[in-house]
Amino acid sequence: MYAVIKTGDKQYKVSPGEIIRIEKLTGNIGDRINFGNVLMINTGSGVKFGNPELTGVPVIGEIVDHGKARKILIIKKKRRKNYRKTQGHRQNFTAVKILTIGETAAVS
Repeated sequence: MYAVIKTGDKQYKVSPGEIIRIEKLTGNIGDRINFGNVLMINTGSGVKFGNPELTGVPVIGEIVDHGKARKILIIKKKRRKNYRKTQGHRQNFTAVKILTIGETAAVS
């Protein structure tokens, strides 16, 4: 069983028990999150697609960690002009463990 969810303007294929790293969300470690933007679900017996989203199919996850990703280096150079510039960026992320897909459960 798996589902395709949309969060942070990106789409993720998730299955129960999987830990995904998504764009930073507000909340503390241990909080549960209900992903409402479910685009597709595969239940083994069939596939359901939303138009554009499915309703009544909750995907529930738990926040495991907050952090920053590896540094990305941006290097600019113009030859023969003695111009060099280096920048770095670390994107914030939230690690979420997917608990259930398609089952109604209480979210605290």
